[in-house]
Amino acid sequence: MNKLCKVFALALALAMCLTVAASAETTFQLGTTVNEQDSFQVAAEKFAELVEERTNGEYKIEIYPNGTLGDEADMLASMSTDMLDMGIVTSGPFINFSEMMGVLDMPFLFANNEEAYKILDGEIGQELLGTLEASGLKGLAYAERGFRNVTNSVRPVTTAADLEGLKLRVMENEIYTATFNALGVNAVPMAWQEALTAMQQGTIEGQENPINVIHSYKLADEYGQKYVTLDRHSYSTAIITMSLARFNDLDEATQQIFKDAAQEAAEYERAWVAEQEAGQLEDIKAAGAEVVEEPDVQSFRDAVQSVYDAYPQYADYLSRIQAALAE
Repeated sequence: MNKLCKVFALALALAMCLTVAASAETTFQLGTTVNEQDSFQVAAEKFAELVEERTNGEYKIEIYPNGTLGDEADMLASMSTDMLDMGIVTSGPFINFSEMMGVLDMPFLFANNEEAYKILDGEIGQELLGTLEASGLKGLAYAERGFRNVTNSVRPVTTAADLEGLKLRVMENEIYTATFNALGVNAVPMAWQEALTAMQQGTIEGQENPINVIHSYKLADEYGQKYVTLDRHSYSTAIITMSLARFNDLDEATQQIFKDAAQEAAEYERAWVAEQEAGQLEDIKAAGAEVVEEPDVQSFRDAVQSVYDAYPQYADYLSRIQAALAE
């Protein structure tokens, strides 16, 4: 009987140890508004993999795509009030949490990806992420949404004048609204999931997004977006973001692991986007889209100059960005 009691006690102790070990594991929820074919999912999965590996399983990240945890504005609000752990969010809504972040949404700010990476990964980009902390957000790294392009269901667009009167969805961001109003568009700010419904119902005629979004959502064949114009009017980031309160709960070494993992995941996702883009563009054409690959970009630039005039608060950042790019 005594031996049986010892066995039982040992089993109980083992169970208690396992319970303690299990309770030591912390799981964070990470939300996105995109589907599982999107580049955000690629970044999220790599980030989760690196965090779990480098914390020896102490921290795990569960990914919730398709707007399960809310639209992008909702997720940022939830993170800022410590109601949501993490998210990967397109740059557009961040202006509502830090006015200075809006400088990154200015039209035709970067000529190519390399220019964008130089600024985002450098002093200016990191300084801008720091401005989010006043709103309870911790920006970990800039992944990529990419250069944005116009699509519509009405007509080919080769010059800025061709956009006149089109009703297009834009991100919920005043600079995007101002940019497209300057182009003569009837710009409608709305969340992405709402935009998909609006395109299906024909209540809007188009939208603007990078090639990878046009492709992953099959906008040409399932949403009537038969006209694609590669105007590359804006470079859009995808910020791997965390509740500042949750970040501050981590010890310093774990904070560094999260930041390093986010940066590596961002760079991994950027490379994935670049590798996929040519094939995705061919798929879009095969789906019946008419693609204008070399529009009159200067006509777009001329039309949106008024946007720069309307935001003098960005003058210092803009001059610093230009100086950094010239180095």
